[in-house]
Amino acid sequence: MNVARFEINVLAWHALVDVRSNERAKKAATLLGIGPVTASALVASVGDFRQFASAKQFGAWLGLVPSQNSTGGKACLGRITKRGDDYLRTLLIQGAKSAVMSAGKRDDRISQWLLQLKERVGWQKAVVALANKNARILWAVLTREAAFDPDHVPATPAARGAAVMAKAAA
Repeated sequence: MNVARFEINVLAWHALVDVRSNERAKKAATLLGIGPVTASALVASVGDFRQFASAKQFGAWLGLVPSQNSTGGKACLGRITKRGDDYLRTLLIQGAKSAVMSAGKRDDRISQWLLQLKERVGWQKAVVALANKNARILWAVLTREAAFDPDHVPATPAARGAAVMAKAAA
């Protein structure tokens, strides 16, 4: 029992040292629900995040998207596909569980979104949704060489923005 705890502490210490020395792992560790172990594991396992064409493709590679069985225009979404690396997916989901459990104590945009989502779809689906969201954000942060901004508001696309503005003016 003590040997297992010691091995876990050694692994956590190595991950912390890796995060302190690796800029990409430092950026990854700034996300809500991603700690030093998850950050170093993701950076070490994936390598170049540009190998994925989009954040959506990265989330699918991790197996964090629902399976799809659609016919005749009716979309039927199932459970997560569980494709890809089990260890990385488990780390992301465990970190997301921690973030969902403590979301009520924080007032940032992601925590507020989590609280609303948890009320609407349930605890487990909110956890998987945050894990997928973290994977997508991580892809964007590491491919664009930008820092994570928890209060980022995405720009509204021009066509949709014009429709929203016209609707608001009417």
